[in-house]
Amino acid sequence: MNIPSGCGSPTRRSIIAGLVAVASVGLAACAVPDSLAQQAAAGDNKNYIAGDGSVEEYAEESRDAPVALNAKLYDGTPVSSSDWSGTVTVLNFWYAACAPCRVEAPHLEALYQEFTTQGVLFYGINVRDEKPTAEAFERTFGVTYPSVEDKDGKVLLAMTRFVPPQAVPTTLVLDKEGRVAARILGGLDKSTLKALITSTLNA
Repeated sequence: MNIPSGCGSPTRRSIIAGLVAVASVGLAACAVPDSLAQQAAAGDNKNYIAGDGSVEEYAEESRDAPVALNAKLYDGTPVSSSDWSGTVTVLNFWYAACAPCRVEAPHLEALYQEFTTQGVLFYGINVRDEKPTAEAFERTFGVTYPSVEDKDGKVLLAMTRFVPPQAVPTTLVLDKEGRVAARILGGLDKSTLKALITSTLNA
């Protein structure tokens, strides 16, 4: 039997290489992209799974019961959701090492300054940091509204209906009855949050 020039009996190495290539193609064909899984496996040590920036606004008739929480600011001042009755309140879940939190901090401060004369309350809910770290962040980004210390996760636990544990930042707008009227899951767009606050104020 004549073997054409350039051909030969396949070696063990070439057979194995071929099988690996086929297997790799098969796996790639079956893989379904999963952005959260990709973030978790990225190995970049960011320690958060970012939201996708999605915005949800809840019609009045579909809103849940008023938020019920009690906590303390970093200076020890007690904060209770019962004190927010009759006001629109913005809650922003954050921590200092969260990159999107750094990007949106100036926007939140600007909106706080714009809406404070209309009685809108702003509170940060810091889910991770000790007081010195949180205060350093506030100095760096000029944040003047107060933040709740929530390292024990009590506030986050009370809000899991709207705030997935690792989706930081998340921003909630509460209506005058203390119900969640809108949510931004992930980094916020300033104009979008402004529109949500205005809509809730005017409802």
